[in-house]
Amino acid sequence: MKVLRIHITGWVASFRNPLFISGFQPTLSLPPLSTLYGMLTAAKGDWVTPHDAAVGFVFKSNGKAVDLETVYEFGKTLTPKSDINKRQARTGGKRILYTMETKSNILRREFLVQPELYLYTPEMWLKEALKRPKYTLLMGRSSDLANVKSIDEIELGNRSETTYQNTMLPFPDPQIHGQVQALPTHFTAEIPRRPCGTRPYCLITEKIKYQGEVLHDTEKDWGVYLHQRIPGEFTVPNAQKRKPTDKNYQVPHTNGEQIQLFDS
Repeated sequence: MKVLRIHITGWVASFRNPLFISGFQPTLSLPPLSTLYGMLTAAKGDWVTPHDAAVGFVFKSNGKAVDLETVYEFGKTLTPKSDINKRQARTGGKRILYTMETKSNILRREFLVQPELYLYTPEMWLKEALKRPKYTLLMGRSSDLANVKSIDEIELGNRSETTYQNTMLPFPDPQIHGQVQALPTHFTAEIPRRPCGTRPYCLITEKIKYQGEVLHDTEKDWGVYLHQRIPGEFTVPNAQKRKPTDKNYQVPHTNGEQIQLFDS
């Protein structure tokens, strides 16, 4: 199979674990598919979702560290009936009207050092977009800048056995083991954004021999799992009429490659 292999690097990366909302924020060891489609969307300057492109990846980094990060928490908009303004009125103080309550907080966020991403896709039309990205490519947070080092057109070989490592496969599969995490494939276009295609994946960080019809990068000597395209179209709401996206969202039940276990 002919594919693009895009080598993307950065200084740091952080992929939020959706199980943690407050307090210490650990990073996932591998990027979720939503991060990959977000990078492709930024490069093209238009929506790229599983409806448009199949993707696979191998991701490596050189360790983890923890940083202190300031976050700002937004509350309700202050009105004459807000508690603080009622107190100000009783004491003769100046009222604060129609200002959003905000407060700062400090949290510990884990990040990955010297990340390297090898992104695979058979969609050749993405090559020009990745050569000249429309927007900044990110590996997680808005400060985790990424850079395209090379784009190669290669042939993935078909084999009956390969080795998977530093990649992600749909769960369950009796041949794989690793951290299991429910993750979305992408997000809706309307605000507030909603996760789509959420299902369990197995994050594979150790070498696993896998038998079956598999794809193999001969030059790098590792297996490549391509997450297949899904049917339907990704609809983008306009300003006048915001409709739910992915109304035709379905996942093909073939070869265990994509199985929708949760509603998006």
